[in-house]
Amino acid sequence: MRYVILFLCGFLFSLQAHAAFIEGLEDVPVMEGLTQLPNDAISFGNEESRLVEAILESDTLSFKKVQEFYKSTLPQMGWIYQGKRESTLVFEREGEVIEISQESTKPLKVRITVKSKM
Repeated sequence: MRYVILFLCGFLFSLQAHAAFIEGLEDVPVMEGLTQLPNDAISFGNEESRLVEAILESDTLSFKKVQEFYKSTLPQMGWIYQGKRESTLVFEREGEVIEISQESTKPLKVRITVKSKM
């Protein structure tokens, strides 16, 4: 039994070590193949509200694949898919909204914004 527990702890630790998350958003993963552009990040807030925005880039992915990834991944983290507004995916969770939109195609640039609902 002790070996099973040690194995599970090691497995979970290795998952966390390989998972990349958006800077400032500890529970929003960066899809494999996307890279966060550090100079394009915005983050500010207080106890009542926050705004975090990140730009992710890829030379190989399509926005369709990005949409599929976040539509399947974010609900596992408590985000509820609200649909699309034009070409922007919208999710809500506990008084916050996350919007995922395409900024350009070559290279693919994706804007992810988390803001408090007003």
